[in-house]
Amino acid sequence: MGILIILVVFAAVLIMIVINAYNRLVTLRNRYQNAYAQIDVQLRRRYDLIPNLVETVKGYMKHERETLEAVIQARNSAMSASRQAAQAPGDPQAMAQLGAAEAALGGTLGKLFALSEAYPDLKAEKSMSELSEELRSTENRISFARQAFNDGVTLYNTQREVFPSSLIANTFNFQAAQLLDIATPEMQNAPQISF
Repeated sequence: MGILIILVVFAAVLIMIVINAYNRLVTLRNRYQNAYAQIDVQLRRRYDLIPNLVETVKGYMKHERETLEAVIQARNSAMSASRQAAQAPGDPQAMAQLGAAEAALGGTLGKLFALSEAYPDLKAEKSMSELSEELRSTENRISFARQAFNDGVTLYNTQREVFPSSLIANTFNFQAAQLLDIATPEMQNAPQISF
């Protein structure tokens, strides 16, 4: 009778450990997915600002059509990559594509702002100044959201690698999540926008 009680208590403790580890993994996965949702909100905000920026610049930079088209194309690619990443936050391929698309967008925006320096009337335009400030603010928000996402992914990945959670993660197919890496120096800092 005593052995049976010990076995029942041992089984109950083991079940509680499994349930606790499983629930902790689910909680951490949901946290990093929510953190990605915050990145997605800010990326959409930036994507919505870019057409307004291009329209404002277009009147002044008539000879820079290639640059304006490159910005729109990079925006569209980044939007597509963002949609894919939103469907599978933490997926290594989706995060790599998003990182590359955001780096390309940052590069084309940087080129646009560098070219716009040659147009003093554009620098004095009120709507251009307001758009620049909105983009700067959005870039900062993206940076903070990316940090929160990467922190969430790190906690999740750590939890799925430690014992006994690693056994639960493998049993219930909790895949490793990928950080949203800063692929290029352009992504490390918010674009410098000054008018």
